[in-house]
Amino acid sequence: MPDVDITDKIGYTLLKKGIIDYETLEKSLHIRESEDRKSRRNLGQILVTDFSVDHDLVFREVANLYAFREIYLNDETIDAQRVEFIKRYVDSLPDNFRDLLIQTKMLPLRFDEKQSDKLVIIAADPTDRNIPLIARNFGVKKYEVCYCRLKGLQALVEQVVPPENEFLKLLANTDVDIALPDDDSSVDEETLEAEINKSALINLVEGSLVESVRQGASDIHVIGREGNRTEFLFRVDGNLKQWHVQDNTMPEAVAAVIKDRSKNVDRFEREMAQDGFIQRAIDDHQIRFRVSILPIVGTEFRHKFESVVIRVLDDRKVITDLNKLGLQGPAKDMFYKAISKPQGIVILTGPTGSGKSTTIIAALHQVIDPTVNVLTVEEPVEYIIKGARQLKIGPKMNFEEALRGILRHDPDIVLVGEMRDKLTAEIAIKLANTGHLTFSTLHTNDAPSAISRLYKMGIEPFLIAYAINVIVAQRLIRTLCSDCKKPIKMTDKDHQIFLKFGFTEEMIKHATFYEPVGCDKCSAGWKGRAAIHEALYFSREIKQIIVSSGEDVNENAIREQALKDGMWTLRRSGMERMMEGATTLEEIIATTTED
Repeated sequence: MPDVDITDKIGYTLLKKGIIDYETLEKSLHIRESEDRKSRRNLGQILVTDFSVDHDLVFREVANLYAFREIYLNDETIDAQRVEFIKRYVDSLPDNFRDLLIQTKMLPLRFDEKQSDKLVIIAADPTDRNIPLIARNFGVKKYEVCYCRLKGLQALVEQVVPPENEFLKLLANTDVDIALPDDDSSVDEETLEAEINKSALINLVEGSLVESVRQGASDIHVIGREGNRTEFLFRVDGNLKQWHVQDNTMPEAVAAVIKDRSKNVDRFEREMAQDGFIQRAIDDHQIRFRVSILPIVGTEFRHKFESVVIRVLDDRKVITDLNKLGLQGPAKDMFYKAISKPQGIVILTGPTGSGKSTTIIAALHQVIDPTVNVLTVEEPVEYIIKGARQLKIGPKMNFEEALRGILRHDPDIVLVGEMRDKLTAEIAIKLANTGHLTFSTLHTNDAPSAISRLYKMGIEPFLIAYAINVIVAQRLIRTLCSDCKKPIKMTDKDHQIFLKFGFTEEMIKHATFYEPVGCDKCSAGWKGRAAIHEALYFSREIKQIIVSSGEDVNENAIREQALKDGMWTLRRSGMERMMEGATTLEEIIATTTED
């Protein structure tokens, strides 16, 4: 433990650098002196735990004063071999010491390059008194404790010792079966109530929420089936995969437990669509879940089947830096140019789940600052956007009323969740034509067809031409696992297919193309997703084509002109991803249509 002198020095250093104020220092020193000597915490621990001072700001200074070396995990090679090395040492610990290691936030990292018998241990607080106790159990003669930033260390701890799902642990020790009537009589509410009250079902539902977040799922699908069976599926990287099947339990009981845990949902309503939400703290982070319930048809008439889809809204996945969106080539320049204008509409198009909201939120973060009034109208609100005023849609103010209200609320920048009809589109265009930068979405296949969609809604061609800055079509493609992907052996047949798809001889010559393999870190060779874009910027020539439209908008003429202006189609954007080694030809073909 640090003596009084160095504790004073730590406090003075933190005070001098503006990390803490004098009052906080006084209070923390008083707490330290009042604690029992045997269990007394150091000053850094008190500041972080009791006064919520940033962990790394404090312990970087502590490490400097005690001359602990700092290790940056970004500079280390953390591959499967390294994780296995760490895991071997951690697994060799007795259970109580393994728990203490996680609590202490420390890990064995590797042996020192210069002294091969010296184990390097990283810790978020290298002065923690538990470190020597745990280190003795590693069975090495020498070790060095180094400081490591908390966030990187925690991520590595989770890789080595995945957090336990307490709900699933409880579920494993519980019998869920219940005696069910064999006849075709309708659902008995008393029997159903008895089943709902079984803690196993509650643990199953709560466990699915926790597990969906930890597995990086975007949605949970819960589907009632015949034969007292309910299926739980997770959508991970765009694909549904079965997570759990609940047998010998009435589907109504599972649905009722979800409804009981959701706000704005009626448990006893089984014949109409319902929407609600759930909020939970998972791994010390607030996660919101959007719940959609729809009645579905089944062959067993005594059951009222429902399909439940729960969207996982984890704001840690929200990209606030536009540079990290992966906009490629001309799409990046066109998009930046469009959002830099003081007025006009920026439209994102694509199917559900193509990442439109992610792109718009990243764009909003680019233009939000304290000098502008940013208003959003979404139904429902998915993510909280810092610096924006997000209108609350409810029984007393619907989507259309909120849109009309926006016009009188002195906005500078507006997000209209979706241009769903003529009224919404007209208000968005009115905002754009009266000096406001407006963001919105449309459900169309590509950028030129968004113009036709607005035209068919009844919007005048000259309004479309002069209100819109850019239309960006977006798709999400699966990306190859960087740990196991392997280069393809290009045959003559493959060569011809690539040329027919649009690659040039030069492109094929200078790129390495890969195929999926599969390892313990991925799903059949795939891990994560990336976006591809098609950005249609409204140049003078594009505007002229739209204004001169007759009964129909000439999409082919618009597409041809956009290509002359430098637009990359979705397929061309996908080809770039292939040349980067991120995906395959089959994935691009499956995600896009022919140009």
